[in-house]
Amino acid sequence: MSNSFLVSVIMPVYNCDRYLAEAIESVLAQTYQPLEIIVVDDGSTDRSAEVAQRFSSSVRYYFQPQSGAGAARNYGTELAQGSFFAFLDADDFWVKDKLTRQMEVFDSEPEVDIVFGHIQQFHSPELDESVKNKIHCPSELMAGYHPGTMLIERDTFLRVGQFETHLQMGEFISWYARAADLGLSVKMLPELLMWRRLHETNMGILQRQARTDYVRLIKASLDRRRAASQLGHNS
Repeated sequence: MSNSFLVSVIMPVYNCDRYLAEAIESVLAQTYQPLEIIVVDDGSTDRSAEVAQRFSSSVRYYFQPQSGAGAARNYGTELAQGSFFAFLDADDFWVKDKLTRQMEVFDSEPEVDIVFGHIQQFHSPELDESVKNKIHCPSELMAGYHPGTMLIERDTFLRVGQFETHLQMGEFISWYARAADLGLSVKMLPELLMWRRLHETNMGILQRQARTDYVRLIKASLDRRRAASQLGHNS
């Protein structure tokens, strides 16, 4: 397979200096080339900028006032030069052949629009036992319907549109619901592609506002499908 297709890897970061280098290194170690790495700093007040700029020969670093992960990813897509988009959060990391496996799918199955893979969750090593006991960590591989395992062609991403920026949580669920509404073809690879780090500051999913956002997203998707169905009956 030709490596002539540039993959733009977009990494939002907010106060994640402790983990960012490992995430970047996992992209630099990819067996697939060529790729570009775009780090979008979402208003960090720690040393995230310093960490990213250490990789200045390999990483394009940009700063924006804090606007959320969705806005940071959107900014990254606007800066990206690649014909494919991949996303990685600053506290997670990839296996070394993640992009190679996914690009093989696009090469052999051109009808596929989006490729995902499996995730292994793990407790971040610095956590003490009392904290680990509060954060449930499934031991099994999980199907990763997650931005960090997704690879998508630029044109397909633009068909779906950018991530919503008004949500506290769940901007990817909202985006994926719109992709499903378009009937895009999705492939889930059975292999492990990403390690997802569990630590004290990524527990926002438990917040009440986040739960409200998820309910709203599900309702919006159902409403869209109901409206499309009604339109089909009336035509």
